[in-house]
Amino acid sequence: MTDHSQNPAANPSTVDGVASAMTSVDGGTARATLDQPVTAAELDHASSLWSDAWQEMRRSPMFWSASALILVFVLMAIAPGLFSGKDPTACVLSEARTGPSGSHWFGTDILGCDVYTRTVHGARSSVLVGVLTALGTTILGGIIGVISGYAGGWLDTLLSRLGEVFFAIPLLLGGIVVLYSFPSGPETPYLVVVLKVVAALVLLGWPSIARLMRSSVLQVKPNEYVQAARALGASPWRIISRHILPNAMAAVMVVATINLGSYIATEATLSFLGIGLQPPAISWGISISDASGLGYIQSAPWMLAFPSLFLSLTVLAFIMLGECIRSALDPKLR
Repeated sequence: MTDHSQNPAANPSTVDGVASAMTSVDGGTARATLDQPVTAAELDHASSLWSDAWQEMRRSPMFWSASALILVFVLMAIAPGLFSGKDPTACVLSEARTGPSGSHWFGTDILGCDVYTRTVHGARSSVLVGVLTALGTTILGGIIGVISGYAGGWLDTLLSRLGEVFFAIPLLLGGIVVLYSFPSGPETPYLVVVLKVVAALVLLGWPSIARLMRSSVLQVKPNEYVQAARALGASPWRIISRHILPNAMAAVMVVATINLGSYIATEATLSFLGIGLQPPAISWGISISDASGLGYIQSAPWMLAFPSLFLSLTVLAFIMLGECIRSALDPKLR
């Protein structure tokens, strides 16, 4: 069960520590001149944080291991035909619960469907929901966090209290309530069901990103180059886009990457409970649910083992990648 308490951004001390370590790009790179564009040298200076982080990550075996796993699962999601030429809906009832063999590498399920093929095709739903949810929470939470941190005053108080209300709702429990209120049937188009799950998770997941972005903005805003830009009459949009966001995004990217793995696990849990994706959609959560029937774990353990293994490896890969990025961006951890 995925809960806000497991979210790295749920701990205020973690938020402040990560943000403070990752918002220290040289202030001289953000010269606040209204009529003079940013030069190539300044852009190179501003990107030095990410350049140093890349140099650090490329020396990490964990980074390459996580990247390789993510690449495989993304390819499965985009082009499952590269891994299996079989039809995931082609089932032979007479071959139900057949063990792994040369013709069925991962065995067959209760309907005689090839478990390997369905596991490969199940990557699309899980990765799609995870990526869209991570993008949605990052964009929504990032916008709210920037507005809250930059504007301050009553608007900051209002947005912070609003975020605390949503933050108090457990992600999984809230997702069950939202999706149960807007049920999907077998006739509901696949993309509509996916977007419902994504919308429910984004609705409940944005506060962690908003709190982290707000913390980062509050640490960048007092810097001299931001004050100089404001003194020269730069618009709030120019200050935010040119000087604040480049220095505040590092910590957000770390947490968003780690959260992506938790969103994939949450989608699988919702599908397992019959609230998220539903047949005829193919999902790792649905496969795990089908394999959890009475006696199936003992008589056909491969039905549960392989979808669970792929789900665990995907979640682990994104968490590992997030930790690598965090270590590379935080000089204290090098």
